[in-house]
Amino acid sequence: MRTISKTIGTMRHAINLLDWRNAGNRGRECGAMDRVWQVVQRLMQHYRERWRPSETDPFKALVHTILSQNTNFKNEMEAFRNLDKNLGINPETLSKASVEEIAKHIRVAGLHRQKSVKIKKVAQYIVKKYDGDLWKVLKLPLEQARRELMSMPGVGPKTADVVLLFNARKHVIPIDRHIFRISRRLGFVSQNAGYEEVRAVLEKNIPERYYEDAHVLLIQFGRDYCRARKPKCDECFLSDLCPKIGV
Repeated sequence: MRTISKTIGTMRHAINLLDWRNAGNRGRECGAMDRVWQVVQRLMQHYRERWRPSETDPFKALVHTILSQNTNFKNEMEAFRNLDKNLGINPETLSKASVEEIAKHIRVAGLHRQKSVKIKKVAQYIVKKYDGDLWKVLKLPLEQARRELMSMPGVGPKTADVVLLFNARKHVIPIDRHIFRISRRLGFVSQNAGYEEVRAVLEKNIPERYYEDAHVLLIQFGRDYCRARKPKCDECFLSDLCPKIGV
């Protein structure tokens, strides 16, 4: 009997311990979700002036986003201006330009050969399938428009979502490298979370009217404080909300 009682007691202790751990995990998950909106609110308080992409032409916005890959904002802008000044950024012109000609004008952005191939192919695709009018895609419902954009050569989820958010005014949050890094360090998602998981967590916990603010301010915060190398944790105004995962 003593053995049975001892065994039952051990089992109850194990069950209670498991319940406690599960409750703790649920608490941490809830805490992380609560912090998503807290962080965005804090960012909006800190950054009173907020930049917005000024490009209203969706094709130019698409080219901008392709140029932004693996480079900094300064080089992206210089490459964009060079291309616009020397060739003009529209589907018809770039579909006919040679890859070498495009690459020459965007060299400063880095990976200029790969990017020039993407730009030419997507321009050709839009001319052939949509008569050069990208608005035909953006007027579709969100998920359909997103699928159409991502079926284009060189257009991944981030590029598609940037165009959908800022040009089509669709309810979506694009995830760039800064937002990936911040979401992992703040514990919003696991360290191996992919694009769609990060996007889903942010969109679930941020009101739709603040999607643009969340996107641009998280990027700004990543540039100013939560840098990939040498993050400014000691100066950070979010330190009380940050578990500093992986830092």
